[in-house]
Amino acid sequence: MKFTGSKIKKSRALGIPLTPKSERYLNKRPYPPGQHGLQQQMRRRKMSPYKMQLMEKQKLRAQYNIHERQMRNYYKKASRKGDMINSLVQLLEARLDAVVLRGGLARSIYGARQYVNHGHVLVDGKKVDIASYRVKPGQKVTIKQKSRRMNCFQEALDTATPPPPYIERDKKAFSVTFLYEPKREEVPVICEVPLVIEFYSR
Repeated sequence: MKFTGSKIKKSRALGIPLTPKSERYLNKRPYPPGQHGLQQQMRRRKMSPYKMQLMEKQKLRAQYNIHERQMRNYYKKASRKGDMINSLVQLLEARLDAVVLRGGLARSIYGARQYVNHGHVLVDGKKVDIASYRVKPGQKVTIKQKSRRMNCFQEALDTATPPPPYIERDKKAFSVTFLYEPKREEVPVICEVPLVIEFYSR
């Protein structure tokens, strides 16, 4: 999904930081945008079960920057397996743009998607320009040699936090390895996944 609106407004509406810049704004104004933002914050405490499910679904979609249709397809795939919570998260985390983000090669999911689409990313030495490409355990994701001189990649690595346990990073080689499919508790995503599953199972 190519979201071109304000990332800060979207972050404040959902209550989660989607970019480093939006995190700073969210710390200053931790309520929805607009003149009635503070009132909306109070109403959130009295949300109906459906509204809660909808909000969590929107949070999950925003953090992976995917369309509603894609989200439904991932839910359908996860529903074929026994453990739906882990299965859904594993499908989303195996996306190439998500691996680029988790590995610290991009500062946001939007940047990760752009780098993949523009051909800066290699998977096992071969160019892959599809953000939804499913990375398999053991595969190595690398920034193309010519692209490593770009400031955006160096800045991302310089400011990156330690990767989650299922990602191994080599800063010097501008590469990350997807070690295994993670469990929900290992994934740094802000969302109540069971509520998302309840939303789609209605």
